Amino acid sequence: MFTVVIVGRPNVGKSTLFNRMINSEDKIKAITDKLPGVTRDINYAVARWNNKEFRVVDTGGFFPEEKADDIIQKQMLEQIEIAISEADLIIHLLDSKEGLLPYDVETAKKLRQTGKEILWVVNKIDDPSKLTRIYDFYGIGTENLIPISAITGYGFEELMDKIVERIPDSQQLKLEDEDIPKIAIVGRPNVGKSTIVNALLGKKRMIVSPIPGTTRDSIDAVCTYYGKKYLLIDTAGIKRLSYYKKEISQESYVEKLAYFKALRSIERADVVVLVIDASEGIVNQDQKIAGIVAEKQKGLVLLINKWDLIPKDERDKKVKFFEDEIKRKLWFVNYAPYLTVSAIDKTRLTKLFPLIDKILNDYSKRVTTSELNKLFSEKISNVVMASRGKELKFYYITQVSIKPPTFVVFVNDQSAVKQHHIKFIEKLLREAFHFKFSPISIKVKQRK
Repeated sequence: MFTVVIVGRPNVGKSTLFNRMINSEDKIKAITDKLPGVTRDINYAVARWNNKEFRVVDTGGFFPEEKADDIIQKQMLEQIEIAISEADLIIHLLDSKEGLLPYDVETAKKLRQTGKEILWVVNKIDDPSKLTRIYDFYGIGTENLIPISAITGYGFEELMDKIVERIPDSQQLKLEDEDIPKIAIVGRPNVGKSTIVNALLGKKRMIVSPIPGTTRDSIDAVCTYYGKKYLLIDTAGIKRLSYYKKEISQESYVEKLAYFKALRSIERADVVVLVIDASEGIVNQDQKIAGIVAEKQKGLVLLINKWDLIPKDERDKKVKFFEDEIKRKLWFVNYAPYLTVSAIDKTRLTKLFPLIDKILNDYSKRVTTSELNKLFSEKISNVVMASRGKELKFYYITQVSIKPPTFVVFVNDQSAVKQHHIKFIEKLLREAFHFKFSPISIKVKQRK
């Protein structure tokens, strides 16, 4: 697919333009804020204009004042270079309020060396009265400047027209994202989520560092395993909920946006991979995140990462420890399989995909009404249950939807149905139809 990459200094409006280009209903598709350097990772999405579509890429800003040995800054520059190498067209976004700076000229020189086609776009020109700001930017070495306002939309249509007229008909291939299983990678800060995604992708797409909170955005990337595609969604680390209730500062505001994007990523996902730090065990926050996944009724894999930190002579004992911990602390997601891995060594990481496929199979499974009611007639319908002196009869059951498999049970008295009745029916369904790895939803209705 034709790829457009947006580059420029921090805080020139790259993410705001990205959001407008993809026409996102999610107001924080890419997190935007006045704090320089909010966007750290590469963010991909599909934009559509005049019946054409293209991939648009939001990149982190350049930090010329940062030290060369800064680990995050070095990885940001590596990511931008990767994005540019994949580009068919580059948008060099400039800030009309700050004017042309020496670093803009230096960046333009580097971009020209790539041999890629470049659109020079001057942002923050909110209306025609601000057009005089554009004159300063002819010093960058081009007469083809495009004035726009990413916030108000001034000049936006002209920019989009110029992009789509450059798209060859041969590159009009559609991304069938809706057909690709969506896998959200979630967990506490610094448990290795981005390292796992990078290892699965085989190249650096997410910034990795020992600094908690490095990933602030939810980043999509397509991964292929034995010819099958998966959409991996790397998310910001989810901190204790009390953290998000503290007084709002500029930095914590961005963290809160990242938190809500992580929740949105869970909602989008078919399967959620909860990454747990093997060296710390299952902590309270892991339980809370698993609770969010259970509430959203998503498929779940427990990925116990950093297995390389466990001494080899203690690993058998540690496996037994985690088996007991999962039964004790994560009993409410007892359908979730677990896997011990090392993102650093890439140990057992490829076993993740067969597990995901098993979950997806169960998550999308349908059972015919005749099969369901055969089970009911054998196990339930002839049994009269009592609840607080009331006679409770189960008449029949049907499956109404998938993802998750959802069943409706019809009874004579809805108020008499208790949680242990639901659990009994769930157990029957799991055993009879092999719903081993998927959550199940059971609703009760009273027959008139």
